Amino acid sequence: MTGKLKDKDMDQLEEWIGTGPKTFTLLYAITRDGCNQNTFHQKCDNQGPTVTVLYNPQGSVYGGYTNSSWQSIGDYVNDTNAFLFQLHYSNKRTYTKFPYNQDGYAIYDVGYGPIFGSGNDLYTFNGTIYDSGGYFALNGGLSIGSSYDAQGKSSNQINNGTMNVTELEVYKVSDGQRKKTKVEPWRKTKGWNEKFLDELTEDIVSFKPLSDLHISEARVLMIGPVGAGKSSFYNTINSIFRSRIAQRACSGSAEQSLTTAYTPYLVRVRSGANLNFKLCDTRGLEESQGLDVLECNYLLDGNIPEYYQFNPAAPISQETDGFIAKPTLEDKVHCVVFVMDSTTLEVTPTKIIQKMKSFQTLMNQKGIPQALLLTKVDKLCKDVEKNVSQVFKSETVEEHVEKASQLLGLPRGNVLPVKNYENEMQLEDNISILALLSLRQILYFAEDYMENMMDKRAAAQRKTEKMNVKK
Repeated sequence: MTGKLKDKDMDQLEEWIGTGPKTFTLLYAITRDGCNQNTFHQKCDNQGPTVTVLYNPQGSVYGGYTNSSWQSIGDYVNDTNAFLFQLHYSNKRTYTKFPYNQDGYAIYDVGYGPIFGSGNDLYTFNGTIYDSGGYFALNGGLSIGSSYDAQGKSSNQINNGTMNVTELEVYKVSDGQRKKTKVEPWRKTKGWNEKFLDELTEDIVSFKPLSDLHISEARVLMIGPVGAGKSSFYNTINSIFRSRIAQRACSGSAEQSLTTAYTPYLVRVRSGANLNFKLCDTRGLEESQGLDVLECNYLLDGNIPEYYQFNPAAPISQETDGFIAKPTLEDKVHCVVFVMDSTTLEVTPTKIIQKMKSFQTLMNQKGIPQALLLTKVDKLCKDVEKNVSQVFKSETVEEHVEKASQLLGLPRGNVLPVKNYENEMQLEDNISILALLSLRQILYFAEDYMENMMDKRAAAQRKTEKMNVKK
């Protein structure tokens, strides 16, 4: 048994301990050894520094570190290096260190389970606790604030107000470089290399709408809050095919949308030839203004002319100059891409989420496929910031993909993490691969929609032919 503590969490504990690389050796686990105070001391006494980790049914992980050996001396021990910690709260990574206040009562080393602090800041258990059918109802408590600084957090914000645990582990902490567990990607791709980049590029260059529909370009509509990265995504794609950093679409940070018109962008290769899709930018979503349901409906149906300038004071109507009363399939939207900033996902205003969901209702009624681009994922994870190819091995990115999926009710496979070109002066293969992976999937969705339209047309034609035969 290797224990439940993850490499990322070991990295954080190592940083908090602060004296170089550490190895973590599992000494005691209540699911393996039983939740018994004597067993704990038999396995953990005189082992040197240890970390105690508790895992509860709600997905919270917390515990304590001591640099002193457990020895069953029956008294308090002062340990200037001790601290309590939080690693996860309700399945969300939440790193918080609760420092020791040097009151002389770092651990209470009696014959019970691990106890930290004079006021039982963390009191795990005493005696024997039996399995209650998937969890252990520990008879201790959590009340940080006597010997350790609670950092403004209540017990409920650390252990969900319960001492029920699915596991309690104690690890011996030693100096040394540990061998990290090989992390399997949560989304499989081919190897990230120049060959894969060329393959993705060729797939996108060769994309063509179904010939029977007589459409020259697939129309992809991008929708998202102000500053989420819609325009930047187009610039990223255009940069890749221009083989240089390009900035055709106005992008940046502003309180109000920098995009004020319905702007279809074609992507050109270096030879000047256009690719067979349009990335259509529109004004960003805002709580009090921005794109509304009526405008969205007109966009989806192809009624709004290209380069139409949105004007909050004069909403578009059928009388608006240039309004397309009888749009063709080419005018209509074939796929919608919601664009959201991964770093602000959890604080996206409720009104904006409600707007997006009201748009989704329209899209679902019309059978238009939807994807969600999750931007700025490099800012979520240091490993991804160093090397974008690690994006599908990052637990943090995976967690945000799951959150985004739940937020809009989309399948996880429709949530596409990206890192746009932002402050780079030249192209980087890994950034380009991630962007093209997302774009290729979006074009696949558009192609699926077109196939559905072709089938509907064929069905309608057969119905007409049958009616003519009857006449």
